[in-house]
Amino acid sequence: MKYKIATLGCKVNQFETQALETMLNSRGFSEAVGGETADVVIVNTCAVTAESGRKSRQMIRKLEGENSGALVAVCGCFSQLSPSDVASLGVDVVHGSGDKDRFANDIERALNEKNKIEWTDDPFKRRVMEELPSGAVDGRTRAMLKIQDGCANFCTYCIIPYTRGRVRSLPLERCAAQTEELATRGFRELVITGIEIASFGRDLEPRCTLADALEAIAEKAGDMRLRLGSLEPTVITEDFARRLKATGKVCDHFHLSLQSGCDETLKRMNRKYDTARFFEATELLRKYFPNCGMTADLIAGFPGETDENHADTLAFIKRCGFSAMHIFPYSQRPGTKAATMDGQLTNAVKAKRASDAQKTASEMEDEYLKSCIGRKLLVLFETEKDGLSVGHATNYTQVCASGEYLRGIVKNVEITEIRDKILVGMTV
Repeated sequence: MKYKIATLGCKVNQFETQALETMLNSRGFSEAVGGETADVVIVNTCAVTAESGRKSRQMIRKLEGENSGALVAVCGCFSQLSPSDVASLGVDVVHGSGDKDRFANDIERALNEKNKIEWTDDPFKRRVMEELPSGAVDGRTRAMLKIQDGCANFCTYCIIPYTRGRVRSLPLERCAAQTEELATRGFRELVITGIEIASFGRDLEPRCTLADALEAIAEKAGDMRLRLGSLEPTVITEDFARRLKATGKVCDHFHLSLQSGCDETLKRMNRKYDTARFFEATELLRKYFPNCGMTADLIAGFPGETDENHADTLAFIKRCGFSAMHIFPYSQRPGTKAATMDGQLTNAVKAKRASDAQKTASEMEDEYLKSCIGRKLLVLFETEKDGLSVGHATNYTQVCASGEYLRGIVKNVEITEIRDKILVGMTV
């Protein structure tokens, strides 16, 4: 049986898709490649915005149309939130965001019994994190390790706590064991991911922290370098930054969840910090990881955001000096508090503010890339393009260099120039 999987959304979804691939392969399935028609098409959906839901529905219809007669199976946050909407698209197997092993079994059962299957649970009743096979499809240089699921922040714009449930963490010994297994498979980089990894360990007994997890992982990582997923600024303390640096394995790139550079807006978002605390986090990281890559998410045009609030945000992101940013115009998500707030802005205003922020972000990115010229960056090469080897440095800049086939190899590259926001240099 041949399958095709489409994944929307975050790195957790990407991790869960590769875990599902492993599960299906162990059951005798194989991935459809090239122009092969699949017997099973799978969509791992996202629900973080209303637009994500639309894209999820669009992807389901697309794969159905391209693979006539295939069994259609859907999982993820959108189908967790709206299983009846997904089922109405003619989907054969509808699951939510949990129990991927059951999902794989139900795909097999639906194929054998020719019946439709729908199963979702109450995410708030989940007490233990489902341990899934870590890693990546063979041949890739970078692996992922999911150490946490769920979120208890309840930001006013976000539906994810309702699709993922309460915080659940992978025990320290399992974090270490999975890391050791991945190291023996020859991966060169390990991405540590979760829905909200800053909350790691709150549910464990004895209670522990993200820093504890990273130390346990680093001890078993072998030659792998460690890259962190998105961080809440509140987790970044002097002790946290010092312990990360002491591992000697954590990449000097940090993605921080900002969302707004205005304290009034952050309060309406129900974020757990203000701009002063956020800036303190950036300074602490730069103290221990000088010239590190610093990226962030930003929502432009949140309900009630004034022109002055927007100006405050632009000034603040410029002060932070990010190396790159992900900027989104606010999207109303039904079921969230923000969707019913007063002061909803027009699409034109939101688009203009996102454009303003993107212009500032692009200028900051250019400045950061210029600061890399003349430096030696440690690069993990992942692919080839136009006769050059291409990869990412520890600071997450994209780097290309001439030379022999370098995929899967880590080398220092002396940066000499910038081409279309890509660093170019020579291996040394």
